[in-house]
Amino acid sequence: MEKIYLAGEFIATSQQIVVTDPYSGKSVASVCLASPSDVDTAIAKANAVRTQMQDLPVFERAGILRKIAETFTKRREELAKLLISESAKPWRYAIAEVDRAAETFLIASEECKRFPGEVMSLDWTPSGKNKKGIVDYFPIGVIAGITPFNFPFNLVAHKVAPAIAAGCPIILKPASSTPLCALELARIIHDTTLPKGAFSVLPCDRNTGNALVTSNDIQVLSFTGSPSVGWKMKDTAGKKKTVLELGGNAGVFIAADANIDHAVERCLVGAFAYSGQICIHTQRIFVEDKVFEEFVEKFMPRVEMLKTGDPSQKDTELSSMIDEENAIRVDHWVKEAIAAGAKMLCGGNRNGNFYEATILTGTTASMKVHAEEIFGPVVCVEKVNNKEDGIRQLNNTRFGLQAGLFTNDHAFIQKAFKKLEVGGVLVNEVPTVRFDHMPYGGVKDSGQGREGVKYAMLDFLEPKILVL
Repeated sequence: MEKIYLAGEFIATSQQIVVTDPYSGKSVASVCLASPSDVDTAIAKANAVRTQMQDLPVFERAGILRKIAETFTKRREELAKLLISESAKPWRYAIAEVDRAAETFLIASEECKRFPGEVMSLDWTPSGKNKKGIVDYFPIGVIAGITPFNFPFNLVAHKVAPAIAAGCPIILKPASSTPLCALELARIIHDTTLPKGAFSVLPCDRNTGNALVTSNDIQVLSFTGSPSVGWKMKDTAGKKKTVLELGGNAGVFIAADANIDHAVERCLVGAFAYSGQICIHTQRIFVEDKVFEEFVEKFMPRVEMLKTGDPSQKDTELSSMIDEENAIRVDHWVKEAIAAGAKMLCGGNRNGNFYEATILTGTTASMKVHAEEIFGPVVCVEKVNNKEDGIRQLNNTRFGLQAGLFTNDHAFIQKAFKKLEVGGVLVNEVPTVRFDHMPYGGVKDSGQGREGVKYAMLDFLEPKILVL
């Protein structure tokens, strides 16, 4: 039985859930659930160590973060197996996620040495004559982090590492389907010198976890998940700052001047890595008409060759989705699109939790597979007339997280960078790529605020000026 981690202690509770391996259907572990009183205790104890966390010297914060990173590296294969067991993420992606989590904590160990700050003259106006300002940044307070199932180590790391680096206590609510990785992180952190009370991991139901959203004793809510849930949280969060990473409907444009073979290989990963269960999953591919047939003729056979099966096998590329409910939803969306006139080029079959890699064409913005975040192994490939049409189609969505461009036209790249309504543009790369120190987040319904260690830290800090 896996206990909750409450302010530095592992505690058993009366309520448990069973975590199931999505691939085998077998029980992996029984996990305790936090009660409303446990959440209250975690909030109280986090506030009790705020001063201690603020006063923690930078070299100690850096040392704690570096030790966490080193532990991830030493135990990478063991941690990857744990990740696979609760998420069915194929080995190649699971081991990469563990490595990225290590890098995220290592980046944080460096960024905590580079707090922002400035000295400014105040004599821009007569009243400021002979005055100077010193601007420093201070920890904002207690952070509530709520994370989804799809990156149970690295998305947790992107909440916890910046909080520690900024000197803020953090309470984490992991996804109920994948809490084991977060609880393993708690064991790793428990063996460091981080003040007890500065970190809690509380698996719990949504009603219990809502206290992290509404409590006035929490200063920042950092949530990664669906738009429908995230925007409701913002409405009920009160005066606290909210950082929302709410997913997207990422698009790629492939120009006639692009390297088509390279675009095919990158779109293969972008569209089907972890069965498309990624916020920046490549869901829409727009190809300039001159090279549309070439792209499709090269892309289809590569998709049909994807190795499917047991996620623990190192050559597996596509495995089960997180649960059958989501596989059924994907199947319904695909069938709706076909009934409305879309054409299936390959895939389209479901077997329990598993859904085949699927390519559709002839989709429109009125179809869910084209307009909404499918979070499954489905991609829409559509023909566009020219580069300007490509930009229009990429922007024709309520989401705006990242976009990919395959082109060697530098003038067009600069134009697209200005016009694309997204948080990030990747050139000759799919939008399904993220580097853990870069600013990451979206516009429109994709959320507000940015992650990426330094940029998350800025949301966890407040500026204060000393006037001399």
